Amino acid sequence: MTNNHYLILLVDDHPLITSSFQSAFKTIEKKKQTQFKIETAHSFQLAITALIKNTYDVVFLDVQMPSLESENIFSGEDLGSRIRTQHPNTKIVTVTTFNDNYRIHSIIEQISPDGFLIKNDLTPEELELAIEKVLLDPPYYSKTVIQSMRKYISNDFILDKTDRELLYYLSRGASLSAIADQLSLSRAAIAKRKQHLKEVFNVEGSENIELLEKARKKGFI
Repeated sequence: MTNNHYLILLVDDHPLITSSFQSAFKTIEKKKQTQFKIETAHSFQLAITALIKNTYDVVFLDVQMPSLESENIFSGEDLGSRIRTQHPNTKIVTVTTFNDNYRIHSIIEQISPDGFLIKNDLTPEELELAIEKVLLDPPYYSKTVIQSMRKYISNDFILDKTDRELLYYLSRGASLSAIADQLSLSRAAIAKRKQHLKEVFNVEGSENIELLEKARKKGFI
């Protein structure tokens, strides 16, 4: 490896996951004579605090974590976008259990990650390979991500940040008027976006339950 020292941030709300990543880094250290300083953040708030203090070489980012409404962080995409803006030289590796095509393409569209790992694809050996590839010659995408990318999905199915925030507030039981105020949009604009989401997820009727169920299954809330 060209660089012998790397500062790494692991963002995941499950300590067992961060521990498994730390083990992979320790194995690489022994093999490659490379040193890693590993820091962990088990919430978005802790991740934001860490990113204020340091600029990391790589951030491994779990996409699906409890939201942080006070910071306008509703998913890993939001934090990833912030990292892209504030730390443009930091590499981002998104990590998720979701393997739905909609979700995968939304993440790629929003973040364009240097690495994209589906947890169910990972073995210890592949995790080590992914880390080395991201450090030296990114990107590295899990096989499920590559298979998804080979399938054509229209851009109409990519949800932007406002769409994801709308789903979040609907899941909290907020009215369209309250959501319109929160997102600084007209009620008509919110209603139009909601209708578009129903078309994307193939939902009929005026109730939100089916829309939220499908959005939740695909990992958007």
